[in-house]
Amino acid sequence: MGSSIIIQLKGVEKTLGGQPVLRGVDLDIPKGDITTIIGPSGEGKSVLLKHIIGLMRPDRGQVLVAGVDLAKIHARELNEIRKKFAMLFQSAALFDSLNVFDNVAFPLREKRLVSENDIQRYVPEMLERVGLGKMGHKFPSELSGGMKKRAGLARALVMGPEIILFDEPTTGLDPLMAHAIHDLILAMHKAFGFTAIMVSHEIPKIFSISDWVAMLKNGKVLAMARSAEFQRLQDPLVREFISVPNATMI
Repeated sequence: MGSSIIIQLKGVEKTLGGQPVLRGVDLDIPKGDITTIIGPSGEGKSVLLKHIIGLMRPDRGQVLVAGVDLAKIHARELNEIRKKFAMLFQSAALFDSLNVFDNVAFPLREKRLVSENDIQRYVPEMLERVGLGKMGHKFPSELSGGMKKRAGLARALVMGPEIILFDEPTTGLDPLMAHAIHDLILAMHKAFGFTAIMVSHEIPKIFSISDWVAMLKNGKVLAMARSAEFQRLQDPLVREFISVPNATMI
């Protein structure tokens, strides 16, 4: 692929509730790039993310992060690997009882990695970068959907992760705000250089912000290519999926 590979899935299979979800996923994630996973609903895209971060273990196959097989390590080693990761959930998963500042500061305080003085300096800088410079005192209930996503992204970035997982980061947003959040993710990626793995339904917008696109279909990776090349693929299932208009497109 040209880039070094930071995450590899080899023959990953997972059955949930008696239903096969992942049926032998092979996927290489290049380091430092944005890789977006697309595909119809119910194909296991979020399940795939949970395997990558070690929240689920495969029934068969391997999930390798920086060469380490997550299925073969103990909990303490897994926790060390997870320090490489952050995740932006669909809902942003903010703590309702904490204001925006304290939500973003939470992982720093929990891990006790920096002094409170550093937190008081660093968190406002991060909020400024995501467009929430004057919103630190607000509570999640006072924020719009787009602001919640921005706060969630600030919290994901504050620990300086090597890898950030984005699970449908624009769910619930109107097209204009979804566009703004995608552009913010791209800007933060350029600024910080993390590896991004994103699950998204935002066709065709994702092609303009992704380095790589992979399509999950029938429990396997049907196709993966650089973004521009992916749009030229002639596989009928790929063509059908990326050409069908839907209400979330922008």
